[in-house]
Amino acid sequence: MISKKERYRLFIEYFSKHQPEASTELTYTDPYELLVAVILSAQCTDKRVNMITPGFFMKFPDAPSLSKATIKEVYELIKSCSYPNNKTKHLVGMAKTLVNDFDNVVPSEVDQLQKLPGVGRKTANVIASVVYKKPAMAVDTHVFRVAERIGLTTNAKNPREAEEQLVKHLPEDKIHVAHHWLILHGRYICQARRPKCEECGLTDFCKYYQKTIKPSQ
Repeated sequence: MISKKERYRLFIEYFSKHQPEASTELTYTDPYELLVAVILSAQCTDKRVNMITPGFFMKFPDAPSLSKATIKEVYELIKSCSYPNNKTKHLVGMAKTLVNDFDNVVPSEVDQLQKLPGVGRKTANVIASVVYKKPAMAVDTHVFRVAERIGLTTNAKNPREAEEQLVKHLPEDKIHVAHHWLILHGRYICQARRPKCEECGLTDFCKYYQKTIKPSQ
């Protein structure tokens, strides 16, 4: 029986060797652009977001320009993503708040980031970890699923519980990159409907594989 401590050690060891420079697949050049991209990415693929943002940033290169935009202008640029009506309101509101309350500087703290319209805890954690390398763990559907399957989390009822378990057991300097390890592994290998266990390098210590797949082979 592999202990939780050992499971985390093996997880970190594997990805440190095979994917040491893991990072977001969203295209951005500064904190403002990443903030826009992450808001757009809610229940939408990174590929789709990366198709939208070049034209968006040509029109609205910064928060001051976006803060003066009309709802119609923004909607027309992002209408191909999911929930464009809500995201349009969030983007304009975020820009106004960023300019008026934060002197046009994207904050680094999770609680401050959550004061921006359209920024929930997951989005705040993404910005804090990706831009500022803070020990923040954003838990999306991929992270939630993969962490439970591997055995890094146990019976987490919601993303916040999963986040707390992961932050508790991961070394602080690995939290921001572990977020990307879990997302990318979930996106390309440990997929929801049919995990590609035959391509996975974690099977020796993956709880899902050891309990579900191996016994039937």
